[in-house]
Amino acid sequence: MIDDMLRRATLLAALLLAFSGSDAAAQVRIKDIADVEGVRDNQLVGYGLVVGLNGTGDKLDSAVFTRQSLIGMLERLGVNTRDQESKLQTKNVAAVMVTANLPPFARSGSRIDLSVSALGDAKDLTGGTLLVTPLLAADGEVYAVGQGAIATGAITAKGAGASITRGVPTAGRIANGATVEREIGYQLANKGSIRLGLRNPDLTTARRIAAAVNQALGGSSAKATDPRTVAIDLAGRDVIDALARIEGLTVNPDNAAVVVIDEASGTIVMGANVRVSTVAIAQGNLTIRVTETPEVSQPGPFGSGTTTTVNRTNVQVDDSSDKKLGIINANVTLRDLVASLNALGVGPRDMISILQAIKSAGALQAELQVR
Repeated sequence: MIDDMLRRATLLAALLLAFSGSDAAAQVRIKDIADVEGVRDNQLVGYGLVVGLNGTGDKLDSAVFTRQSLIGMLERLGVNTRDQESKLQTKNVAAVMVTANLPPFARSGSRIDLSVSALGDAKDLTGGTLLVTPLLAADGEVYAVGQGAIATGAITAKGAGASITRGVPTAGRIANGATVEREIGYQLANKGSIRLGLRNPDLTTARRIAAAVNQALGGSSAKATDPRTVAIDLAGRDVIDALARIEGLTVNPDNAAVVVIDEASGTIVMGANVRVSTVAIAQGNLTIRVTETPEVSQPGPFGSGTTTTVNRTNVQVDDSSDKKLGIINANVTLRDLVASLNALGVGPRDMISILQAIKSAGALQAELQVR
């Protein structure tokens, strides 16, 4: 177990050192770190029925909404089942929620992908077909209509004594399963000014973007208004041409010193700007292992005794006395920090505790985020 943790810690250190050893002044395109305000996806949602399931659909006795939807659909197709409602016992139909993202500038007739999720007690949507489903936006208007065969990518096998399921059989996707029926009116070419929104807000990065845009377009048309926003005046310019030039510009984004810890998985991610003041670290755990080995004692042949159980207890104490106190010098980098912790034989779980203790001592010059 300990060897496995050390191997994982070594692999983690190698990955972190590979990233930290790269060029600190790496240039990235503006299009990769910022978005144009107003150019965004819109969420669509709809309610529909999936048919053609192999007996894995909703139970109509418990899923009332599925029964009512099925009866309503059949009536719209000219089949009256109101008088025979109690006899509807099919298990090949399931009620589902359908979601999609309508991308910016999607035109009428274009296709988008769908996500389908079971709403009732259906066990598997594999092999099912979604019937015509209107997809609505937040304003209540229909912007797309979806239909098609569902692909779950899941595998389910069941026998008399065991069963196995890989993936999630109650959720799937339909590639290009919806047709856009209504366009969202947004005239980017008529904008006299635009605003860029940084995905990771940072004042230094925003000022660098503004400087790069001003150098490319000339004048002082771009200005950082806050850590997330860069306002650009494009009056008298071709907006599309200017944006095409702006999104290809490269800048060096600045990042805050952050350490992110996921205690559930033991994952640690540290930024390149993390610094540690002078601190001494000793890592060791007291482990007491008690092993019980019961033995059966019985009398000899024709003896007068009784059979009994005798306990044999073995107690071992591991105080990790081989661990040593290590000193990390002031203002060390990410490379030095990882190397020092791994030199102490620290695994990922113990490294999380050490980082939290260093932060509590005020020696970690970075923001510590525990998730």
